[in-house]
Amino acid sequence: MSDPVSSIPNMGPASDANFARAGITTATQLRAIGADAAYTRLITSGTRPHFIGYYALVMGLQARPWNDCAGTEKAALRQAFDALKASAEGTKEKGRSDLEAALDLIGVRERASKP
Repeated sequence: MSDPVSSIPNMGPASDANFARAGITTATQLRAIGADAAYTRLITSGTRPHFIGYYALVMGLQARPWNDCAGTEKAALRQAFDALKASAEGTKEKGRSDLEAALDLIGVRERASKP
């Protein structure tokens, strides 16, 4: 049996569901891709971006309590979050679904139509 995302500090049952929607079903997968890529996938799968959720994830992957972030470290995480959010939301083209944007983000392309 694989370790659930909620086995990471600061993550709970809602995290299991949100990450599963983004295609991340285990803590091992989450650790392998890292906080930035995982959070980008959350955003593109429809989860509303939230700074506290992002830095709780970063802290959890470091086995630190979510509120153990302050000062310049927190300011740097805020800049990283803002850049992630802008980039992830920029991948969503007008008229495209979140699923289409997520598939595009991971490199799945639509087949060219046959003549």
